[in-house]
Amino acid sequence: MRVRDFAIQCVKDEAQAVLDLIPRLDEQFDRAVELIMNCHGKVIVTGVGKSGHIGAKIAATLASTGTPSFFVNPLDVFHGDLGVMAKGDVVIAISNSGQTDELLRFIPMVLHMQIPIIAMTGNPQSLLAKYASCHLDVGVKKEACPLNLAPTSSTTATLVMGDALAVALMEERHFQPQDFAQFHPGGELGKRLLTMAQDVMIKEHLPLLTADMQLGEAIIHVSKGKLGLGVAMDGDRIEGIITDGDIRRAMEKWQKEFFSRTVGDIMTRQPKTVGPETKISEIQKLMNKHKIHSVLVADADGRLMGVVDRYACVL
Repeated sequence: MRVRDFAIQCVKDEAQAVLDLIPRLDEQFDRAVELIMNCHGKVIVTGVGKSGHIGAKIAATLASTGTPSFFVNPLDVFHGDLGVMAKGDVVIAISNSGQTDELLRFIPMVLHMQIPIIAMTGNPQSLLAKYASCHLDVGVKKEACPLNLAPTSSTTATLVMGDALAVALMEERHFQPQDFAQFHPGGELGKRLLTMAQDVMIKEHLPLLTADMQLGEAIIHVSKGKLGLGVAMDGDRIEGIITDGDIRRAMEKWQKEFFSRTVGDIMTRQPKTVGPETKISEIQKLMNKHKIHSVLVADADGRLMGVVDRYACVL
C-alpha cells in the first residue's frame, strides 16, 4: 500500500466525520444559537489540549463574525482567570470524552454563577453533556489516525461544528460584508470594503476634452493622460467620455476622415459616475457589470472630481 493511500484514507475518514454531523444539527443546535443570540455578555470558549486549540480557533471565528468571544484555558481559571466571567456570559466547553477532569472541576463554578453552558462532546451521556444547557454531539465513528488514537476526525468535526455555529449566528445577526470589514480593517477585504473613491481617485493632470475638439488633438490629450480615456467637459460639468477603444473603432470606421471628426461624434454621453464616498467594492461591481475599466468621480452637482481606474481597485 502506497503512503499516499494512507493520506487519501485520512481525508475520506475526516470528510465522513464531517458529513455525519448533519443529522445532529437538531433542536440542541437551535438552542445553542438561541443562547448566544440572547447573550448580553461574552462567549467564553474553553477546552484542554487539542480541544483547547480547536476552541481557540472557534473563539477567534466567532469574534471576527460579530460575536464577542475569547478562549480561556480551564487550568488558568483556578489561578485567577475566573474573574473574566460574569452573569450574562455563555460558556462553550469542548471535550471529546466529556469527562475531562479540568473541565468538570470548572463546571460547578460556572453553574454557580448561573452562566449557561454549551457542551461540545463526542459522548452525549458524559457528565459535561449532562450538566450543560445544551449539547452539540461531535462524536466520530473512528479517528483518521491509523491507531485510532490521535485526535484527527474528532478535532475536525468539532472545528466544523464551531464554524456551523458561527455561520448560523452570522445569518441570525444579518451580518454583512461591511460588518466583516470592520473586524478585519487590515486585510484585503477590509480595504476594499472600507476604502472610498476619494481615497484612490486620480485628481491631477486629467485628460480633459471638449465635445467639439477634433479627434487628432484628442488623441494627444488621451495619450498624455495615460488613463486610456478622455473626459469631455462643458465648463465644469461632465458631458461625455471617450476611451482608447472608441478611438480605435473610429479609426477603422472613418479612416482618412478620422482627423476631421470630433470628440462629440464618438463620446459616450452620460458615462458611469460615482460619488466620492462610494466604496471600492461597489466600484468593482460596477466595472464588472458594465465591462469598463474606469469610472468618473463627481460631486453632488455633477462636477468632475477625479477618475478611478481598475488598478486603483486592486488594494
